[in-house]
Amino acid sequence: MNSAHAVSPQAVFSMAHWFHRNPLKATAPVSFNFYGVAASPAANKICNDLRATRARLLELFTDVTCNPEMMKKATDTYFSLLQGFIVSLDGTTQENKMRFIQNFKWTDTLLGNVASAQQDAVFELAAMAFNVAVWYTKFASRLAGKENITEDEAKEVHKSLKIAAGIFKYLKEAQVPRFITPVEKGRDLEARVMDTYTIQSQAEAQEVTIARAIELKHNASLIAALAFETANFYQRADHTLNSLDPDYSSKWRKYLQLKQMFYIAYAYCYHGQTLLASDKCGEAIRSLQEAEKCYSRAEVLCKEYRQTKGPGSTAKPSEQLFFLKLGSLIKNTLEKCQRENGFIYFHKIPPEAPQLELKASYGLAEPVPFELPALSEQCTPEVYATFDLTKGAKDDKAKPKQEEEVKPVKEPDLKPQKDTGCTLS
Repeated sequence: MNSAHAVSPQAVFSMAHWFHRNPLKATAPVSFNFYGVAASPAANKICNDLRATRARLLELFTDVTCNPEMMKKATDTYFSLLQGFIVSLDGTTQENKMRFIQNFKWTDTLLGNVASAQQDAVFELAAMAFNVAVWYTKFASRLAGKENITEDEAKEVHKSLKIAAGIFKYLKEAQVPRFITPVEKGRDLEARVMDTYTIQSQAEAQEVTIARAIELKHNASLIAALAFETANFYQRADHTLNSLDPDYSSKWRKYLQLKQMFYIAYAYCYHGQTLLASDKCGEAIRSLQEAEKCYSRAEVLCKEYRQTKGPGSTAKPSEQLFFLKLGSLIKNTLEKCQRENGFIYFHKIPPEAPQLELKASYGLAEPVPFELPALSEQCTPEVYATFDLTKGAKDDKAKPKQEEEVKPVKEPDLKPQKDTGCTLS
């Protein structure tokens, strides 16, 4: 397998990935019962369909048989109807009169079961889409945890992570700025949290690229550059969280830090191979020694990750196959360099590690741009006109309680497949 063209779609890859995952958001049921406001059969049908399509989408989040096609169809169906409460349907530039009629409550992935609530359909759109993006990251993690993974499945993992990144990015740029009520610090829809999810999804997609590059025996300089860029992504994600409360961000940050150090070790390891191929054996040894040092630091971070309390999985990263394989690779490559230096090169080993100024010419993961589906054909100006807000109960618009418990999502108990080194939350 020396080129991508030589690989069949069913070629098996040993990706051996492990990804930290925070819990799904939970939400209170929404009835969309508007007691006389929906003053026509067509208006009532929209309300009934909103209730049913929302419930269906929520069911799919915990359905282990759900795939991206099913998720996209369910998401598009609900969002095409929900937009009937958001976009202008009366030919004016005024807000849709239905936007603020329904209260929505959602928990956050980092903050436990206390929900925040807004009486705003745009808030519902953003919160639900955020959960869809989290689902794509969990689907990718589940697929990457298979014992053997085909190239087609590896591509599905890669694509799902880029789709997730695109959704997070879209929400931050296009929907959250429309909120009437600003997002509180540490909530999912706050800029720093969304940025971290976006960058993490891109970094994990690049992990798939690196695994594929290694499997296809691409040259060491490309692998080193991709690993270095991926480490930088994880560092950026970690720094984005550094001003959030450690009580709920520490465990997530330990994951980002250990992945950063792991991929710096990867970069030094493959950079050492590049140096050896250029007959720079002394520099190669120093690069491999730095890889060993970074790997040891990653081991410490793995232990700290396990011991840190917070949302997310409780895996033992240092016992995962992806981690152990790199340790063996560094050890074997360093021993090879030292043998060759003792027999052939006799180079002095530099006191300083080489500077990694590596740029990947290709293989970097860009978010897949997210687009909302077209407005449902049910949502016509004529039907919109039959929603009569004067018939609604005025008390419904009372300010919702902010500190209300919402039942957490019971996520499927997914165990890692044998010998993959993957753990799923």
